[in-house]
Amino acid sequence: MAEQPTFPDTGRSAEDLLAAIRARRGDDADWRGGRTFSLVYNPADPDLEALQEAVALEYLHENYLNPFAFPSLLQMEQEVVDAAIALFGAPGAAGKLTGGGTESIFLAVQVARDRARQAGVEAPQLVTPVTAHPAFAKAAHYLGVDHVAVPVGADGRVDPAAVEAALSDRTALVVGSAPCYPYGVVDPIEELAALAAERGVLCHVDACLGGWLLPFWAELGEPVPPWTMAVPGVTSISADVHKYGWCFKGASVLLHRSKDLLRHQYFLYDAWPGGLYGSATTAGTRPAAPIAAAWATIHHLGRAGYLRLAAAVREATRRFRSGIEAIDGLQITGDPVMSVMEISSPVHDLAAVGDVMDDRGWKLDRQQGGLHLMLSPGHVAVADEFLADLADAVAEHGPSRGVAARYGGVGDEEEAG
Repeated sequence: MAEQPTFPDTGRSAEDLLAAIRARRGDDADWRGGRTFSLVYNPADPDLEALQEAVALEYLHENYLNPFAFPSLLQMEQEVVDAAIALFGAPGAAGKLTGGGTESIFLAVQVARDRARQAGVEAPQLVTPVTAHPAFAKAAHYLGVDHVAVPVGADGRVDPAAVEAALSDRTALVVGSAPCYPYGVVDPIEELAALAAERGVLCHVDACLGGWLLPFWAELGEPVPPWTMAVPGVTSISADVHKYGWCFKGASVLLHRSKDLLRHQYFLYDAWPGGLYGSATTAGTRPAAPIAAAWATIHHLGRAGYLRLAAAVREATRRFRSGIEAIDGLQITGDPVMSVMEISSPVHDLAAVGDVMDDRGWKLDRQQGGLHLMLSPGHVAVADEFLADLADAVAEHGPSRGVAARYGGVGDEEEAG
């Protein structure tokens, strides 16, 4: 018989509770040790971490529900948005901080839906690649928008011709990723934005992963396809400061090309006895610490700091990628633009390989086509150990008959979906 839920009768000391919390963390992912490849982006920067902890304590209790009660937060939010506007080639743009990429994506879809409805479209449509983040499908579900998912080509990028074929007079938003999560490739943003602009619909670039790394990647001399608001027709961009912006959760920027588009994002309600209620994001109460930390992180690192961390990510990427490709039977799917990639294989049982890596303390994410990596500066120090363990895991599980069918490349439409 299941235990009945209880409520504590008496309180416990802070010392006792902290001890209990620490005892429960034994099975938590070891991100500081470089053993995880998602969820936490580790800059391996003790000074930055100490600063963020101090900022979090400074703003632990403030509530950004009313920005006019805490003008310091309003100023910091705007300065983070201004930094994104400068970084993403978006003069004249306007935006807000949100609690994360899902909220940024949700709001981008909501703005497109409402704009389409104002134009008389009763059942707005969202067109994305199949590789687009599931937050788009989630937003479509919650917002009553039809979602059309378009296949990608052999290189993992969405096919503009397939997107064009999917467009209709109900299309409200066209989406591309910079880069997509599964394969780390950047969709053909110029072509997608041109298709959207020809029809007078919005085009969103999901740069939640790459927004705060790709500009510095390009400054280091790495090839980066066009993706910013310098591309005509791009009308909004989402970019998470808590990913490669090196802030803690949750802070994301959503930029719109104009203030007129941003106005669709606002909610105002004056039929409440409690007074006028207004908000610029889906959340009412908003934690203050991530806003202050995003501001502090950007201003602590500056361009030089972001370039330093980008160079460390590049080193990790080169070492992991070359080491993986040197293991017989392993390959990197497609040609990732930056530090996000999938390990695939036509011959090895990667589910079994992943199990061995789990046993050795590595937390690799599983995909339809293989194993997934997102690399941070903290992974430089563990590259050799990881690659040795991966080679052992592959050797232990040798080629398996029929595995190629289970782990198709991105050109396999069923697997790519």
